[in-house]
Amino acid sequence: MKLATLLTAAMLAVLSGPVMAEGLPGLRGHDHTGVTVPDMKQAVDFFTGVLGCEKAMSFGPFADDKGTFMTDLVGVDAKAVIHEITQIRCGFGSNIELFQYTAADQRDLKAKNSDIGAFHIALYVDDVAAAKAYLVSKGVATRMGPVPISEGPAAGQTILYFQAPWGMQFEAISYPKGMAYEKDAKTVLWDPKNPAK
Repeated sequence: MKLATLLTAAMLAVLSGPVMAEGLPGLRGHDHTGVTVPDMKQAVDFFTGVLGCEKAMSFGPFADDKGTFMTDLVGVDAKAVIHEITQIRCGFGSNIELFQYTAADQRDLKAKNSDIGAFHIALYVDDVAAAKAYLVSKGVATRMGPVPISEGPAAGQTILYFQAPWGMQFEAISYPKGMAYEKDAKTVLWDPKNPAK
């Protein structure tokens, strides 16, 4: 066989990875995180224009003014409308799916990280201090940091939390030399610096 064919076969074997033996049948990994935003244009502008992610596709709307499709499919009010869904890709991470809804019972949660069910999206960067300076120059609200972690299993990380204009929580994180737990770990976290690992 030619070298190129062997390399292609080896790369496909690494990228396809093993299917998990126990748990959800066929599980291969995290595909996307879905986030409902108040204004799709604002959200896409933030993800692409500020963070540097890329828009992959948009589709919609989805609604059912006669039946219970929306409740049955995604557990929302039967008359809820998804005006648009946009899929975003940020570097070597999994995808982000943005939704813009209207619904009679819609709430604006503005959740804090301490609230049950709250979440944040962490983006790996090479230099957290440079990321903070950039975010500040773009008028993005940032928190204390960069904060280097020097003890415990997460030692090696540097972190910084920041917020999208609509209040969603983000984290810039970096661990260029890895984290302390990796030395003895049976399972190592997926690493955006080595996406094929």
